[in-house]
Amino acid sequence: MNGNVELLNYIHQNAEMGKNTIGQLIGISEEEEYKKLLQTLLQEYKSIYDRTDKKLKEVNKEAKNINSFSKASTYIMINLKTLTNKTPSHISEMLIQGSTMGIIDLTKKLKEYADADQEILALANQLLKLEQNNVEECKKFLQ
Repeated sequence: MNGNVELLNYIHQNAEMGKNTIGQLIGISEEEEYKKLLQTLLQEYKSIYDRTDKKLKEVNKEAKNINSFSKASTYIMINLKTLTNKTPSHISEMLIQGSTMGIIDLTKKLKEYADADQEILALANQLLKLEQNNVEECKKFLQ
């Protein structure tokens, strides 16, 4: 059960990071078509975040959210990286880098927790597919 909780918390934090980042980028992006893509991505991350939160509560565990320092440093870094370039191409490049890191880390976690509960593994695989899809969707905006 401990491995299940660890994997659930990892998925939860990853979805939280995606949710926070995309939410911030929606406010920064200036192109409506691109904002629609970001809104879709935000809903996907929220769905996984909410489902992991619910699953953790079912096993009487509190979700471990991202610490305040990580949240603040990510917020500042996004603002700095988009200060002079708010184009969909530049934002997509940032998202591709973040999603690629997520794909690598999540693939490692799936191998590490291969014997976890099937429902939790399904959530992890859904998040992995989301990250892979993000890369493909963002590639369309690269220039």
